[in-house]
Amino acid sequence: MTEVLEDSGIWLYAVARRENAGAAGELRGVAGEALRAVEAGELAAVVGDVPLETFGEEALHRNLEDLDWLGAVARAHDAVVGALAGAGPVVPVRLATVYRDEHGVRRVLEHRGHELARTLDRVAGRTEWGVKVFLEEPPPAGRAETPSRRGAGTAYLARRRAERDARADAERLAREQAAKVHSRLAALAAGARLHPLQSKALSGDDQQMVLNAAYLVGDDHARAFAEAVAACDDDSPAIRVQLTGPWPPYSFSSLEET
Repeated sequence: MTEVLEDSGIWLYAVARRENAGAAGELRGVAGEALRAVEAGELAAVVGDVPLETFGEEALHRNLEDLDWLGAVARAHDAVVGALAGAGPVVPVRLATVYRDEHGVRRVLEHRGHELARTLDRVAGRTEWGVKVFLEEPPPAGRAETPSRRGAGTAYLARRRAERDARADAERLAREQAAKVHSRLAALAAGARLHPLQSKALSGDDQQMVLNAAYLVGDDHARAFAEAVAACDDDSPAIRVQLTGPWPPYSFSSLEET
């Protein structure tokens, strides 16, 4: 067992099969630390030693509010998970999973080994793809003739009601179309997950999101899946469909899921 300093914890990146645990090579972890494997049976957890003054519970609560810090940590974490996923099936672990010592990590492998092994079998040869659907704004209503001063207030209220009704109709149609998109894509995938809708600030898009989903797709079906997404985008002017990926299967094989 590797000796761990009193002021350090163990950051857990992912669980993989033992023979694939070295796939991250010379990559460094979130604290610039060397990576290593904690093994139990046929499984291995890829971990790194991190200082608790930065990655302890209280420090994490504070640091996770720093978007620059969070972005750098997320990129380093995902780079490790991505390298492991490139070598074989992987159970990714979400950010900020820190154990006090190797014993805690090994207990997870031993107590949940059967679940983890089944999950690795399930995601083998498959990748996660993300699909987001956004409302397309309806075209502005045509301008009516300029009303008399007497009728200006009535015309204004009527125009506002028409705009509100048009918006409501557009949102209803977009949600209906998004539900059809999800059904169509889920039928092509080995698994599907619906995630909470993101705000405009979080999504980085000016339009309202009406679907945020992830799909587990066989690597040999990835092209057909991408073509189906493009067809969904073309089918309805009420929505815009965005495809992202491929990603490690966070939505289908994370330690939390198992």
